[in-house]
Amino acid sequence: MGLRTTAQFKAGLRDGRAVYFKGKRVEDVTAHEDLGIAVDHVALDFHLAEDPEHRALFAWDDPESGQRCSRYFKTPTSADDLLKRREMIERSTRLGGSVVLLIKEIGTDALFALDLVSQQVDQACKTQYRQRVAAFHRHCKEGDLTLAVAQTDVKGDRSLLPSQQVHPDYYVHVAEERADGIVVRGAKAHTTCAPYVDEIIVLPTRAFGPEDGAFALAFAIPVNTPGVKLIASPFGSPSPSPFHHPVSSRHRMVDTLTIFDDVFVPWDRVFLKGETQFAGVLANTFVEFHRFTAVSYKPPLCDMLIGAAALMAEYNGIERASHVREKLMKLIAYAETVRGLSLAAAYDFRVAANGTAVPNIVQTNLAKYYFASNYHQAVSWVQDIAGGLVVTGPAEEDLENPDTKGYIERLLGGKKGVSTRDRLGAFNLVRDLTASDFGGYNELLAIHAEGSLEAQKITIFRDFDLKRCKQLAREAIGAV
Repeated sequence: MGLRTTAQFKAGLRDGRAVYFKGKRVEDVTAHEDLGIAVDHVALDFHLAEDPEHRALFAWDDPESGQRCSRYFKTPTSADDLLKRREMIERSTRLGGSVVLLIKEIGTDALFALDLVSQQVDQACKTQYRQRVAAFHRHCKEGDLTLAVAQTDVKGDRSLLPSQQVHPDYYVHVAEERADGIVVRGAKAHTTCAPYVDEIIVLPTRAFGPEDGAFALAFAIPVNTPGVKLIASPFGSPSPSPFHHPVSSRHRMVDTLTIFDDVFVPWDRVFLKGETQFAGVLANTFVEFHRFTAVSYKPPLCDMLIGAAALMAEYNGIERASHVREKLMKLIAYAETVRGLSLAAAYDFRVAANGTAVPNIVQTNLAKYYFASNYHQAVSWVQDIAGGLVVTGPAEEDLENPDTKGYIERLLGGKKGVSTRDRLGAFNLVRDLTASDFGGYNELLAIHAEGSLEAQKITIFRDFDLKRCKQLAREAIGAV
């Protein structure tokens, strides 16, 4: 097949998958009033691969299959590959209203990590995982499939290892081993995009001890596999009004609690089972790729914050105020620092043993840490420039009511030449981005998505070359 159309993608989601939303089973996610918004949002990926303006970036001629395929499935081997991947993610996020699509980005991050680590496992343990990973990669590439990654176990008591928990289901684990495969049980949290992808890739969440072999698992299964149940989070659900919610009424992210209730996984879909010494390695290797994806999709949101703040300043007639210019300068510095570090990470890559180009770990984590640790401050600058009408303005219905419309248009105007409706629309954009359910979702996402601030600090400290700097200091003082 190579590339699918939007219609083919949507048809593939009507497969009997078990999705639950607000206490009810969802029969068709494509037709659901809330989850359907997310389907239309991510379908942009299929449009871009066919659109004459974008297809040279989003599709590539795969020499292995002889087909035109999504470039997301191309394993990076050079800076150019990483830069194109980064540009795909930033451009699609910008065209998606600053909301990332994440239906191929995260899944291919996992495929690259699995290929790299499975080679190590095969060499150390005489397994044959890498050929299984390669076959699954081809299956996804040639079928133009969408992928989610379930990595974060629900964990239970976090002071205990999986084997020490009050019951084992806090971590996904092998419940039964059969001649034709394994049966798994447990749950993963925060699985982004799961209701509207074709396949779920399951990865270990952390390093395990030797006693935790049943939990050292990596595998992939279709979303509609019997026993897989997706409980979709309602948080971030938008109002249907594009006036009040100009971004979130059209662009939506959905995360699930992903339950594995005695799910059968055939052997050819198992990529790690019991090799505990590689569980942490696989988890960290996935993060190396996925944080690069993260810092590639953050800049469009930063740009949207800059644009909303600058537009509000203009509409309020304060664009020349020195404190406003200072805040806009800081917002620009914030966005361009994240963007610059992500570009640097692509240029300063390393080549792994399997030939894959891996983005610079320190620069990638610095970009993610800088974005996350400064996001709430950036939001406060935007809100300060905008003003209190962000949360106290009238409803769209009041603007349309003949009894109140005239008052609103006359009394809530701003700079000469700017319509009251446009000014209120700008206030609504700031509210949608920073003071709505969607805005709150983004604030928590900034801190916890792709790993916590502490995880990034640990990675930066672990991977930075301190020995080089200490040697410089020794040379400066003449020490041996």
